[in-house]
Amino acid sequence: MKILADKVFDLSVAQKAIRDGFGEGIMAAAEKDEQVVALSADLSDSTRLDGFRRKFPSRFFQVGVAEQNLATVAAGLAVMGKVPFMTSFAVFSPGRNWEIIRTAICLNEVGVKIVGSHAGLSVGPDGASHQALEDIALMRVLPKMTVVVPADAEEAKKATMATAEYRGPVYLRLSRVEAPIITSPEAPFEIGKALVVRESENPKVAIVACGLLVYRALIAAQKLAKEGIECEVLNNHTIKPLDKETILAMAKKAGAVVVAEEHQKTGGLGGAVAELLSENYPLPMEFVGVDDRFGQSGSSAELLEHYGLAIDDIIEAVRRVIKRKNEQG
Repeated sequence: MKILADKVFDLSVAQKAIRDGFGEGIMAAAEKDEQVVALSADLSDSTRLDGFRRKFPSRFFQVGVAEQNLATVAAGLAVMGKVPFMTSFAVFSPGRNWEIIRTAICLNEVGVKIVGSHAGLSVGPDGASHQALEDIALMRVLPKMTVVVPADAEEAKKATMATAEYRGPVYLRLSRVEAPIITSPEAPFEIGKALVVRESENPKVAIVACGLLVYRALIAAQKLAKEGIECEVLNNHTIKPLDKETILAMAKKAGAVVVAEEHQKTGGLGGAVAELLSENYPLPMEFVGVDDRFGQSGSSAELLEHYGLAIDDIIEAVRRVIKRKNEQG
């Protein structure tokens, strides 16, 4: 599926906070379905629920700084037929209320939509205590849980609307900062179906990315192409269920894979892809992510570079994996 092949990626691309796409998406979902309700842990402005609160006051629940209650109340609303979106910072939900999510939501397979905002290093100056780098791992390990990580605000809007109609619990991971809009309103979105956003007839590497790292992967691929190194890029917005067919097809075509994500290298998208390939098609892999460290205060750009998530880091990972592939013959 050739979606972005003719687009030039540079810093002039329009930017918008990914969480803003969620705010627009939940409004659209609520207008379509009166069962959609929203819950906040005293962070409605930060999680972009203020518009929902004003327009649908009887469908908005302010739980306060009580994330375990947030999950329990949301589970109860789901049992009664509502479609609850429970929102907080990712470090607090699912970070603080994981056991409640496990027992009240996943074990009972109720359709609560868990929105973890301000995820990853890009939350910036708030520092290590607020930088959720383990949340994908926490959520994808749970039975019945679906995990979605949009690449931009446009995709976040579509993901929110799709999540409202999706059966069962879903974790929707959002970034705080403005990010380049790289998907069009016409681009398809389906939970569990990844998008090939850069194609090549003879790729040397397949780059599988999610969230903010999709844009960086595209720029890295563009730069590498000027050197004669062709890469395909996959916007893998759904971590679980993984689009196994597309990933395996790309891996077999390229013979090497680089995974890029704003998360610990262990347990996230990289872990999911490695599990898939180790069972079905072992091949050289490299991982771009945070290497077993906590974050710190700083600007988003500074932190992404310091922790090895910059464009140049993806380029170097591609070079390493090509070298390994060539050494293996």
